[in-house]
Amino acid sequence: MSLPKVVTRFAPSPTGFLHIGGARTALFNWYFAKHMALKGHDSAFLLRVEDTDKARSTDEATQAILEGLDWLGLSYDGEIVYQSQNVGDHVKTAKAMLASGTAYKCYCNAEELESLRAASETAFRSPWRDKVETTDRPFTVRFRVPDGKTKITDLVQGDITWENENFDDLVLLRADGSPTYMLAVVVDDHNMGVTHVIRGDDHLINAGRQTQIYRAMDWRVPHWAHVPLIHGPDGKKLSKRHGSLGVDAYRDLGYLPGGLRNYLLKLGWAHGDMEIFFNEDAAKVFTLDGINSAPARLDFDKMDFINSQHILHTPNDELLSKAAPFFETKNGAPLSAEKQARVASAMDSLKPRSKTFVEMAAQAAYLLADRPLTISGKTAKPFKNDQTLDYLRTLTSRLNVLEDTQWTENKVQDILTTFVEDHGIGFGKIGQPVRAALTAGAPSPDLSLVISLLGKAETLGRIEDVLSGASLNKNSSIE
Repeated sequence: MSLPKVVTRFAPSPTGFLHIGGARTALFNWYFAKHMALKGHDSAFLLRVEDTDKARSTDEATQAILEGLDWLGLSYDGEIVYQSQNVGDHVKTAKAMLASGTAYKCYCNAEELESLRAASETAFRSPWRDKVETTDRPFTVRFRVPDGKTKITDLVQGDITWENENFDDLVLLRADGSPTYMLAVVVDDHNMGVTHVIRGDDHLINAGRQTQIYRAMDWRVPHWAHVPLIHGPDGKKLSKRHGSLGVDAYRDLGYLPGGLRNYLLKLGWAHGDMEIFFNEDAAKVFTLDGINSAPARLDFDKMDFINSQHILHTPNDELLSKAAPFFETKNGAPLSAEKQARVASAMDSLKPRSKTFVEMAAQAAYLLADRPLTISGKTAKPFKNDQTLDYLRTLTSRLNVLEDTQWTENKVQDILTTFVEDHGIGFGKIGQPVRAALTAGAPSPDLSLVISLLGKAETLGRIEDVLSGASLNKNSSIE
């Protein structure tokens, strides 16, 4: 016996960027479809662009949403459905409801509606609800709310019941014949075969209204799952004051797609104590009953931690490719072959020190700097001591003996250790000025690793720039 088909959908309005809350909604739909597929269901994750609001919808916003989904790796099945192309079906459904008596024509104009609403203390009921039409005036098509109650079982919020007397007779078709959102969503979800509507809980009341339309058309009502909204760290509704709201902003801040996916997944959903998920791991265990019914709060420290774990997990070649734009920005130009090789060899040291690509580029600044570096302030203080300069000359002669093939972290460390032992000094006496000469104070790992990563020619060249005074007088790219 075959298992029932499962179809989810993401239905953004193209009026701006892909909001982080919308991205999480898309992610939950995507993972649920994947999970059900792994359990043997024929499943699909569909994309519908709700572009019926022509005054606010733009092609640029549509493209931004598509690019955001693509960057996150949320691939949809089939072709994109554009709601504006389905108006004929929406109108046809409204006419069918008129014929069945579950909808009616309302001839009230704007002034009359305002007066009726002002006088009413209950949900709106048009005086045309039970009248026979006797006029050629323009009309809207309104839904005839049935008597009784509407009950749904929400897979996140639980059982919910509304008294139907509290629902307005909502408009299905405007006076110009165009369909409203409430009608269009139901018709499109039905025609697309959507079985599970997973969306923000700001749409929870709409589930009651839409359930009534489904039943009026004798259509199967989908499973509802209304996800609590994301709040800022202060517990208040997410807004611009909390920082970046769009997925594109997090991309530009240097987060990995997988890292942001993982964080958004954990934002209001849990599977035991597990924190770090990669795609297939999450798809295997994602269920709707793991979604918390309380609002989730943004936690940027946790976002950084999760992203850092994905950086550590990502192969170096893939990571270098994704981080390349950030290295180029830090460098101020495309990387030369020499700098590319330096950064590539340094990836194992950069990964544990970086929560984002922006941090990674900052950690790599000493590898990207052009000679001569500028060394000033406290960083330049050791070079005012003649003995320090003598130490640098002696160390340079010892390093110069190493062949390029011997230029390794361990060999360099041996030379540094022997040097301080021979001179009877603490490591700081030579380590501090060498680090300053090679990095100009930029963040860097262990000194022997810095020297091995820079290579023989660059290391000796930077030390020579200090000895000649070049690094103490000219500008540099190090910040």
